[in-house]
Amino acid sequence: MALVLHAGKTNKNAYKALIAAEYSGVDVKLVENFEMGVTNKTPEFLKMNPLGKVPVLETPDGPLFESNAIARYVTRLKADNPLYCSSLIDYARVEQWIDFATTEIDAGVSRWLYPRLGFQPYLPPAEEAAISVLKRALGALNLHLASNTYLVGHSVTLADIIMTCNLYVGFVFVMTKSFTSEFPHVERYLWTMVNQPNVKKEKEPAKPKAVPAAEEEEAPKPKPKNPLDLLPPSKMILDDWKRLYSNTKSNFREVAIKGFWEMYDPEGYSLWFCDYKYNEENTVSFVTLNKVGGFLQRMDLARKYAFGKMLVIGSEPPYKVKGLWLFRGQEIPQFVMDECYDMELFEWTKVDISDEAQKERVSQMIEDCEPFEGRPFWMPSASSEATLYINVMFLAATSF
Repeated sequence: MALVLHAGKTNKNAYKALIAAEYSGVDVKLVENFEMGVTNKTPEFLKMNPLGKVPVLETPDGPLFESNAIARYVTRLKADNPLYCSSLIDYARVEQWIDFATTEIDAGVSRWLYPRLGFQPYLPPAEEAAISVLKRALGALNLHLASNTYLVGHSVTLADIIMTCNLYVGFVFVMTKSFTSEFPHVERYLWTMVNQPNVKKEKEPAKPKAVPAAEEEEAPKPKPKNPLDLLPPSKMILDDWKRLYSNTKSNFREVAIKGFWEMYDPEGYSLWFCDYKYNEENTVSFVTLNKVGGFLQRMDLARKYAFGKMLVIGSEPPYKVKGLWLFRGQEIPQFVMDECYDMELFEWTKVDISDEAQKERVSQMIEDCEPFEGRPFWMPSASSEATLYINVMFLAATSF
């Protein structure tokens, strides 16, 4: 039987429990037809929480309020839940970051946001003070995430879920691009988290129910075409190149590289080198690999119009992250720049194929020619599983 969560569909505090439930295999459902300001003022709701605040969770043992407490309860319903880690010290660190997410991040965002929404008096000096305090907290968080993919350990915990819900509101409503650019590791962390399957599933809006024929409205207008679909036809068939790349197992230079340059259409496509701006911070191998993996995951939106190759270079830190991308058209597609937040973390340089040195560099990157620019590719010291992981992430990108 599902636990019933009383809150609106856009309440970020409700998502803490819903996402935790998704990770934990616990059935939690939002109550239907909840209307903030109405439902939470009814006698039935006030019996569950006399303050009329949301969310509230109905459990077999009675109602439970306060969003962090609800998320903890849902997480604890699964024995030995990895969202709480396995050791005592890591459990304490999860709790530490939950407190930090609440007292530093959520409180800071609220002091900035609520006056802007008219819930509190707007006083410029108070806003400046709130922003200053929030910057200090984000600076501390950014420092921690410089060498950690997640807050505790090597996988998502309850602390990450709660931190993400609190950060998301700030990023959406008050934090501008120029503001968040001071905290690149927080940016990377947030976009890594919101693209986790269990997070995306909960944040996707519910699909509308079918409308009876008698009530059907005018048929929706067709979606506008992607501007890249309106370009003049190209002699290069991207799928043909991808098949050649994937199927060539030997004589790669003679078969795949030669085939690429024969297929390449410089009028219909453009090649771009990318270099990660913060390579000096790539001191931990698994964090570096996760950065690349997350970037490739988000670049999936360009699958129809792009081919990408990302390299992690160096046997010792700091590791260098470089890439080669083939895009439809003469510029990096605007929808990629708009939708893929990571793009700003790289320096992008258009390839001049009339320059034989640049053309050879393209061939070497496609071929995995090692050493590359005097350094070997990153390889794990002992575990072949790590090699498999980066190859799987890489193929996800190059099969665009």
